[in-house]
Amino acid sequence: MTTTDTDRAVLRAEETPEEPRRGAGGGAGRDAPGEVPGRGRRQPSPSRLSAADILTLGNAVCGFSSVYFITTAVLVPYLTGGPGDGTLRQGAATAVMLILLASLFDLCDGLVARKFRSSGMGAELDNLSDLISFGLAPAYFVVVWGLVGEGAHLWLTVVGAVAVLLAGVLRLARFSVTTSRDGMFEGMPIPFAALTVVSVVLLELPFALTLALVAGVAWLMVSRVEYPKPTGRMAVATVVWAAVNIGCLVAWAAGAPGAERLLVTGCALQLSLAALLPLVATGRRIKARRDRRAA
Repeated sequence: MTTTDTDRAVLRAEETPEEPRRGAGGGAGRDAPGEVPGRGRRQPSPSRLSAADILTLGNAVCGFSSVYFITTAVLVPYLTGGPGDGTLRQGAATAVMLILLASLFDLCDGLVARKFRSSGMGAELDNLSDLISFGLAPAYFVVVWGLVGEGAHLWLTVVGAVAVLLAGVLRLARFSVTTSRDGMFEGMPIPFAALTVVSVVLLELPFALTLALVAGVAWLMVSRVEYPKPTGRMAVATVVWAAVNIGCLVAWAAGAPGAERLLVTGCALQLSLAALLPLVATGRRIKARRDRRAA
């Protein structure tokens, strides 16, 4: 009895192990849906949420809440001539803190998924949540800055915001169907890009320079420039960095002495990291090649 081409395809599909599905946004990454590290595969009900999924939903809630605070505490008071600069500053700080919290959720959901398990819809939840928190929220932040910022030109700002949003969508879609090298992201991770865009706006640079930097971040998201994945010590450093930034934002919102300088320093460091991390990735790649040659 001969085996048909269809039968052979079925046999190959059964014998070929599936590649683990990673979080597309730039967090620590998830295993394949239903996979338990070190054990056989199992497929739980797709509608059952895992601990990692709860963290992912926390990411989405933070992103939505950021948009809410940008609207109610920044945009509406400005349009209605209500509270002054202090309220606007507090609203902006709260919105940025929520994006930072969303990035922590994005980092932790991948770690939890690797440690325990992820549900059948974990990767899709991760992409959708990342789009809200790191695509929509920073793009909306840029648009509102175009309305309330001095010397900003609204329509050009909208173009920059759309570039950020579309770059985020393209990055998430591309990363869902491609495989990057171990330990590296191709293109700037979307959580890191969102924080960089927000940092550019908070620095209050001249309009043309701000718009150029925002467009540059959008390009980096869809480029082939490599960024190291936040694992091991880098993951710990990422958490510490986010905590320090949140502390600076709280001090800035409260009008603490020297808080303005702390905020500017933090934003400048964020931009510096965006430029330096590709160099770190390049150094790792060169070292790996040398190690392979030496072996």
